[in-house]
Order: sequence, then structure tokens, then C-alpha cells
Amino acid sequence: MSSMKFLRQAARSARTFSTTSVARKDLVQDLYVKELKAYKAPPAAKDAHVGVVKNFSLPAVPKPPTLPVDLAAELAAYDATEPTKAEVEVTSSSVHAGEDVGKGADAFLGFLEADVKQAEVHH
Repeated sequence: MSSMKFLRQAARSARTFSTTSVARKDLVQDLYVKELKAYKAPPAAKDAHVGVVKNFSLPAVPKPPTLPVDLAAELAAYDATEPTKAEVEVTSSSVHAGEDVGKGADAFLGFLEADVKQAEVHH
């Protein structure tokens, strides 16, 4: 019977919350908050930034671009020059059987314009 009584008391204490009007105080938290409120940050020295921050100096003013004196002659020389073509080496691994490789744009366009033979379909 005493074990039943003990189980009832244990069940009651496990299900109920503390209803006392006096709440427990957390002494560590109170001490921490008090110390935080009392903390005064040390004032920063006026020359604390010296050596850490560089002095700002404006960059040099850029020069405006100038046109060449003889623009027409330079344009004529540019138009007269022909671009150089680099020699292309054709290796055996890049050559495909039955294809014209390295023949140029005219050969490629001719290949595209050629009629495609349609295979006859036997039913």
C-alpha cells in the first residue's frame, strides 16, 4: 500500500508544474547582466589609426587619346596589308575517309549545295 502511495505522489509531482509565486533566480545570469551593464569601453585614442590606414591620394589624371597626324596614310596602309594565313598541318588522325579536309570554304559550300542522292526504298 505504501508503494501505491509513493507512485501516486511521484506521478503527481511529475505532472504538475511549480506554482510557487517566488521564482528561482539565476544568480550567474544576474551577475553576468550586472557586469555587462557596468562595463565601460575604453576610449579610443585619436591617433589609433596611424600606421593601419593609408593616406588617400588622388590618382594621376589620364592623358586624353590623340589622333595620329597622318590618319589617311595610316588607313591606306592598313587597307593595303593582307592578313597572313597560318599553315595548317593535316595529321593522319584528323583526316576522315571520303571527306575533303583543308580544301577551303569554296569546297565546303560546293559540298553543301550538291544534290543529295535519295536512297530508293523497296517495299
